[in-house]
Amino acid sequence: MSRKIIYIINPISGTRTKKNLEQLIIQKTKETRIDFEIFPSVASGDYSFLYPVIKEKEITDVVIAGGDGTVSQVIAGLMHFDVNFGIIPCGSGNGLAFAAKISKQPLKALNIIFKGKTVASDGFYLNNQFSCMLAGLGLDAKVAHDFTQQSKRGLKTYIKLVIRNFFSAKTHPFIIELDKSKLELDAFFISIANSNQFGNNFKIAPKASLSDGLLDIVIATRQNKMNFFLHTLRQISGLIRLQSESFLKQNKGLIYFQTKQLTVINKDLAPFHIDGEPAEAPAKLKIAIKEKCFRLIQP
Repeated sequence: MSRKIIYIINPISGTRTKKNLEQLIIQKTKETRIDFEIFPSVASGDYSFLYPVIKEKEITDVVIAGGDGTVSQVIAGLMHFDVNFGIIPCGSGNGLAFAAKISKQPLKALNIIFKGKTVASDGFYLNNQFSCMLAGLGLDAKVAHDFTQQSKRGLKTYIKLVIRNFFSAKTHPFIIELDKSKLELDAFFISIANSNQFGNNFKIAPKASLSDGLLDIVIATRQNKMNFFLHTLRQISGLIRLQSESFLKQNKGLIYFQTKQLTVINKDLAPFHIDGEPAEAPAKLKIAIKEKCFRLIQP
């Protein structure tokens, strides 16, 4: 069957103008003689208006030009269709694209879409909300909340907010419920990762894979700020080993393990984000992997 592509472009993601990007998409896709249509992303995340287009025009691929939040929303809304998903990274972090080794350069990303292979990839649910990359509670969520309020986006802005929030960071009380164990602890953050990173190759979960059927959980427990910094540095450097669930210790500076599901009791409603987008903080989160739920075009 011949390919037919829908491009969804987020006009405000990241720092790059999208006018030239749209022209590049039109030019290069016409050169391949693939039928295509272009639509803007929608802030609500409701892509039901595309259902009849996908069915009637027999769309084979949906390509998202945007950041992780847009990518996750589109995949959540359309993954029940028999389509492949591609990414042209345009956000500030682009964690899913970088984890899949998709170039941030638009022309290279397009070439991956035209010539790459599809890989069955995992996502996960947090209560009823879908994520394809990473969610978190605590410090990283506070940074995500602050980031959305900035007039200027980009990596420099994000780094400034990380530094500012690090010095003012406080811990939050959590209860972590697993199949065979239960932890009650105070933590600076809890990261629930399907991809290996926040974005920009900042790898908070170095052992994570998009297709292993597991979530990587990273918890920075209460400790002095110097130890917190050093433990986090060791984690992103890949020096902290995965722990078995049966040997988890809440007195470790940083806890790192894998699981298919867990429940988090968020006792004082610590800030919460999904794929870098601020979300309402829940008192209880039931989190479960959804294995191989969408096909991602990769190099």
